[in-house]
Amino acid sequence: MMPGMFAPGDLEHPIVGAPLAGGPTTIALAAAVSNAGGLGFLAAGYKTADAVREDVAAMRTATDRPFGVNVFVPAGEPASAGVVAAYAGRLRAAGLETGDPRWDDDDWAAKCELLLAERPPVASFTFGLPPRRLIADLQEAGVAVWITVTTPHEATTAAQAGADALICQGAEAGGHRGGLEPANPGDYGVLALLQIAGAAVPLPLIAAGGIVTGAGVAGVLAAGAAAAALGTALMRTPEAGTVGAHREALAYDSPTALTRAFTGRSARGIVNAFMRDHGDAAPVAYPELHHLTSPARAAARAAGDPDGFNLWAGQAHALATEEPAADLVRRLAAEARQRLAAAATR
Repeated sequence: MMPGMFAPGDLEHPIVGAPLAGGPTTIALAAAVSNAGGLGFLAAGYKTADAVREDVAAMRTATDRPFGVNVFVPAGEPASAGVVAAYAGRLRAAGLETGDPRWDDDDWAAKCELLLAERPPVASFTFGLPPRRLIADLQEAGVAVWITVTTPHEATTAAQAGADALICQGAEAGGHRGGLEPANPGDYGVLALLQIAGAAVPLPLIAAGGIVTGAGVAGVLAAGAAAAALGTALMRTPEAGTVGAHREALAYDSPTALTRAFTGRSARGIVNAFMRDHGDAAPVAYPELHHLTSPARAAARAAGDPDGFNLWAGQAHALATEEPAADLVRRLAAEARQRLAAAATR
């Protein structure tokens, strides 16, 4: 890591606001996390580069603290047209409206240029490994590069590519599995992943997956994490853009499962009718299935129908609270310190 570059150890509180693409992350939420002494993240996924540029400007107005921008790494090849067409036919036969199942790169090149021009303190990458040249260019520009991994092998690969820190995402995490291999996302829990990755690579680790309480934060810090990433824990805060039906579903102790039904990439959400009806048939086909199911999911959200759209949630979602995001960051940090101190006396 270059001198002066932002590191997880620079945080007042060892808490990162995970980027929640598709609506839950807002400027207000990311800024609240940063202003409270954590690290807020903007979610660039599903947005144009111009929209992200506006978000970065708004974030700099809302906070003078460090923040990050998360970008999706595009899949290398489109999925088989045949398997996508078969799934589309299944959805239409069920009476669901479908969209164009196109492959795209989520405005990748323009977003890379934006990161180099805007120079946020941290750029994180999900769904793949960015080119080594981009990693080096960002670091030369003073931007720390964090890469999401889900297996020990991915941790080693990302470290060898030059990452400054690794986001170790356990299988408990809500939303998409963010690692480097879409067809083999790994099933490591966050504590096991932290221990193995920590023994293999000399980099700061940020833990993600099922962390909703101060005890959870303390647990991953004790296992070697430099910080804990909160996703589901923030989705019921007033600053989050989580829609009403999703907020309500998070409050109940409902089971979660991994599914490709909504987007063609494995993701954890609260089990609902859409997952039960179509999960077993969904191929590995991201982002084609994301675009294919988008109209049906949008209609279900608008109607407040929790059985018709993705209710992304980590395994501990029922413990998420409705308190303001800044209060949550400060409370969990304080509780984590108390838990660690108590454990030290046992």
